[in-house]
Amino acid sequence: MKNNNFPLRPDHRIIYDAIAPGSRVLDLGCGTGELLYHLVRFKQARVQGIEMDQKAFYECVKRGLSVFQGDIETGLVEYPDGAFDDVILNQCLQEVRKVDFVIEESLRIGKRVIVGFPNFAHFHSRLMLALGGRSPVTAALPYLWYDTPNVRFLSIKDFRIFCAEKRLKILSAHFLGNTGAVTFWPNLFALNAVFVLTKGKEGG
Repeated sequence: MKNNNFPLRPDHRIIYDAIAPGSRVLDLGCGTGELLYHLVRFKQARVQGIEMDQKAFYECVKRGLSVFQGDIETGLVEYPDGAFDDVILNQCLQEVRKVDFVIEESLRIGKRVIVGFPNFAHFHSRLMLALGGRSPVTAALPYLWYDTPNVRFLSIKDFRIFCAEKRLKILSAHFLGNTGAVTFWPNLFALNAVFVLTKGKEGG
């Protein structure tokens, strides 16, 4: 059941609504733990997080969350198969070097993986590069080229092709712009995307 009585940023709201009450959830790169806190409080989810940033990690501790400080690319091998219902990989895929490995491990330890990322093919980014000749800086990509944590520059189209090649089934896909959901040409107009994945080739 959706609960609209508390504030969550749009991508967190999509992920929150996708997770069933009482689920076992692992959030990779969980930040300050806002999403996990709401999942615990309103959906009685059993949650864990992994976060590298020390300041964000301590914010999670203040919220009373079970969070480990570490690197998501090396911290997954310790978990047994099927340990979680959902593994969240939101707004950090573009910072991951071993994308194949992280998603494969996430689907080993979780039934589903929820992936959220900024769309590098948004038309503002295209215009800044094509007309201005400079690396894009947008609301979804706020970093300058020399100060960015991003090592991957992917679009929604790129990710769909990746899923098809890796035989990942897309259960649902959601696209966000400045003012809400994007339903028309998301690869051009969406700033952010959220995909819910599971094993098995996509059917459509």
